[in-house]
Parts: sequence; structure tokens; C-alpha cells
Amino acid sequence: MNRELGTVVVTGGASGLGAATACAVAAAGGTPVVLDRRPPTADFDHELVDLADTAAAEDAVGKVIARYGGLQGVVTCAGTDSPAPFDALDRAAWERIVTVNLLATAATVRAALPALLDAHGTVVTVASTLGLRGVGDATAYCASKFGVIGFTRALAAETAGRLGVTMLVPGGMATAFFDERDERYRPPADARLSPPGEVADAILYALTRPPGVEVRELVVCPSEESSWP
Repeated sequence: MNRELGTVVVTGGASGLGAATACAVAAAGGTPVVLDRRPPTADFDHELVDLADTAAAEDAVGKVIARYGGLQGVVTCAGTDSPAPFDALDRAAWERIVTVNLLATAATVRAALPALLDAHGTVVTVASTLGLRGVGDATAYCASKFGVIGFTRALAAETAGRLGVTMLVPGGMATAFFDERDERYRPPADARLSPPGEVADAILYALTRPPGVEVRELVVCPSEESSWP
């Protein structure tokens, strides 16, 4: 029997994969709660928070738990990047990428962990194919996503039998993630990118596995993904 969804925190749920995940959770009977700097376009409960402030991220999770009396899932979709050579990206920009992608992932899970353990809930972290392969002009992004992989695998080992832990490794998706980049860092016009709704379906599958049967890692990418394997 599949696990009931209950209340699921979705970071970065105002757009892209996060928004698709929140919609998938709601369509399956769960209650998504979005953590983002902007409110979601759909009528979902949310907390406005800049995830670069990890203390604020923890506080936002605490408010959700207090409001709902518990928590059954967390999906960490929030992510950012500013492609540039290492020596051309200033310290603040480099550290913001690592903070949003990695440290906010850990902060959100840390704040949610007691409630998730009580519910034998599920964490789904979002890494990247660039967490498995380093490329130029992406030192901060690769460092952060390599970190998400290490964090998730260690968390799964630490909480085995008590918590569902899944790591999603997505390839390129058709979202606004690339919109503000210089042309050289955007996918070409004919690039085949995954629809975020299809990737969200994989997240939903992981969230609904029964206790004791875990999906540990998922790679979901276009069939012509250049960064995997």
C-alpha cells in the first residue's frame, strides 16, 4: 500500500520543478506548503523566506510544523546558479549559490527531522547531473550539488529504517532556470529538456513508497542529456 502524502514542504515551490512538485502533491491528495522568496502562483499555503538565510529557513519549517501539527515530507527543489569562471564570480555570489543549494537543503531537513521521524516520513533532495560531473564555469554549482549527494547518502545511512530518503538527480529541465543567463550558458534552441511535471511525477513516486521500501536514488533526464553519464 502506498504511503499517504500528508503535509509536504517544498522549497523553491514558486516556480520550475518546485511548482510542478507542489501541484503533483496537491493532485495526489497531499498538502504542499511552499517555501520561497515569492508566493506560488497556485493557491497553496506558503512561507516567504530567502533560503540563503538558513536560520530563516529553519524558522519557516518550524512554523509549518506548528501550523499542521506535524510533517510527512520535505522536497528541496530550491536552487540557483550564476555561471562564470571561478576568478570572475565574486565571493558573495559564489557563497550564495552554495548556501541556497546545499546549506539550505541541510537546514530545511534539520528543522523538519524530528517531525519527519515521528511520522516515518520522506525527504527528497534535488541534486543534479552536475553533482556527478564537474564542468567549467560552474565551480559553485558543482560544489553545492556534489555536497547534496554526499549529504543525502550520509543522511540515508544515518536514518535507515526510520526515514525515507531519496536523492533525485535531474538533468536539464524546461524551466526558467536558464532565462537570465548569458547566451553562451543557455541550452541551444533545439535542446531537448525534460518537462518539470514529468520529473515531479518521479518525486511523487518516491514520496509515496511504503515504509521499508525506499527509492534511494533517481536519475531523471532527457534521453540525450549531455551531462550524464
